Order: sequence, then structure tokens, then C-alpha cells
Amino acid sequence: MTARLVTVFGGTGFVGRHVVQRLLNAGDRVRVVCRDPESALFLKPLGNPGQIVAVKANITDKAEVIRAIEGADAIVNCAGIIASKGWNTFESVHKSGSAILAKAAAAAGIKSLVHLSALGATLATESRYFQTKAHGEEAILTSFPNATILRPSVIVGAEDNFMNLFATIARWSPIIPMINPILPSIKMVRGQLHSILWPTIKDRPLEGAKFQPVVVADVADAVMKALDSNDAQGQTYEVTGPTIYTFKKLMMMMLEASGRTARIQSIPAFWGYYWAFWMEFIPTKPFTRDMVTLLNNDNVASEDAKSLKDLGITPHSIESVLPAYLNTYRPPSNRRLRPV
Repeated sequence: MTARLVTVFGGTGFVGRHVVQRLLNAGDRVRVVCRDPESALFLKPLGNPGQIVAVKANITDKAEVIRAIEGADAIVNCAGIIASKGWNTFESVHKSGSAILAKAAAAAGIKSLVHLSALGATLATESRYFQTKAHGEEAILTSFPNATILRPSVIVGAEDNFMNLFATIARWSPIIPMINPILPSIKMVRGQLHSILWPTIKDRPLEGAKFQPVVVADVADAVMKALDSNDAQGQTYEVTGPTIYTFKKLMMMMLEASGRTARIQSIPAFWGYYWAFWMEFIPTKPFTRDMVTLLNNDNVASEDAKSLKDLGITPHSIESVLPAYLNTYRPPSNRRLRPV
């Protein structure tokens, strides 16, 4: 039996490298698409000689995409960005790139296509990230109706951009900012001496938005299940973990796992937008106004949506992985260098 050839866009990224590892372990041949083939050299030792090859291509270039998928049996699209930088904008990567890929895949007769979107992808949002992710889904399904759409929530793992970001902040800052999406409640009550209604302001618990993070290994497993199952074609799955956490709870877990101490301080959203505006001038854009919008809204699975369980996967709790990779953020005096 001839090994399947799978082209992976964004194979050098956080999720992509885990998908590549799964494909290699399954005996598939893998073609990793990236803008710089040398950036994929670290993936070579994961497979046998000749089992993996890096191809230079940009998902926004039609000719390069057609060349990258030539002769492939399946495609996995992990390409995505969390902040627009230069020519790589949300519109070009998530929207236009997905449309180009789907049309090329349909024309080439690709058997299966798995597309990684995002939980919360909708046009009815202020986030450009979510809006363009929704446009990308629409473009994929328009040209390739049998594609499988995976919508992961916040993904955690050794190379993530969520827990690692705030663990880095906790290294040098005594305060962890928490965007508060909940406004104080205002209720009209009657006075004790008179029947006049008076406004009473009562602060609600400031816990931050709700998230349902998923372990990166479960996302990679979902990709493999989607590729191997005919029943998954044309379906959309919301890929989440088993537990819903508030942002404050996630930060408390991060601080405990990293051995750091910091005050989790609630701040109004407008302050978050103000500081994010200035941080966008940093070339790496570590924090943007769109990220503030993401942190200002709940991100949990819908009750009637297909989930990991529909793919035969039991999701792991994030508690099972946090201590392993956040241990590197512990102060030297509080870090166990050798297991006992």
C-alpha cells in the first residue's frame, strides 16, 4: 500500500508541527509548506529519510499553492496569524489565502481537506481575527464542500502564545492585567423612608471572560481523525477542552505552575485598548487591540455543536500539561533541576 502524501500549510507553526509529527508516526509522507524551507529543518529528524520535504510557498500566491499541492492526497491548512504584520494581514492569510487554497484543491482533485479555523469565528464580532476566520470558512466550503472545519478554542502547549505570554509578563511585572468584560449592574430600588426609586450600583465578580482551552495534542489528534474518517467530511467541529475557566482562574493556574507571584488586576477595556495601541508599534506586536477584543469576550463551545467526542477523542485537562512547560519560568531558587 502506497503511503499517503499530505501537504501541510503552516507545518512549522505551533499546531502544525504537532500535526506533522502525527502524520509521520502514521507512516504518511509529508510536504511542509512554508515561506522559508530552512525554518522546517528541525522537523526532518521526526521522520525517516525522504518521508518529509519542505516546500517554499505562500498561501496567498496562487501559482505557489498549486505547485505545493500537486500530487497530494490530502491537505491540512494550519496557516494562521494572531496579528497582522506587513503583507501578512488577517485578510490576506485567513480570507484570501483560504479561498485560493480551496479552489486549487478542488481543481487538483484532492480527496480530503482539513481546515483549522477558530472557536468564535463569526461575522457578528468586532474582532478582525474572528471575522476573517469566518470568511475563510465560507471560502473553504464554497469551493470544497467536503472540507472538515475544526474550530479550536485557546490552545495550550509548550510553544503556545497564551500561557507563555502571561508567564513572561509575570517574570518582570508584579501585576497581571485582566480585561474586565462585565460592567457594574445598576438596579433601581425603593428607599426605606420614601417610595422613590433610587439607582443602586453593585459590582459583579470580576473574573474576566470565560474560556475553554484545549491541549495542542488533542487538536493534532482531531486533525488525524478528520483525515481518516469519511463521516467527518463536510462537518464542523468545535475543538475544546473538558472544562470552562474564567480568565482569572487561568492566570492563577499559570502563576502556580510557574512559581511566580503577581497580583491579577482587573482593568477597564479602554485601558487595555490604549496600551495595546502603543504596543502595536513594536515590530513583533506582542499585544494588539484585536487581542484585547478577544480577551474581552467569552470563548466557549456551543451546546449543540459537534465536539472532540464526536471524533472519538476524550479531551485532556490543561492541568495535565501546564506544570511540565511552565516550570521553565520558575525562579532558579524554586526550580527543581533534577527529578527526585
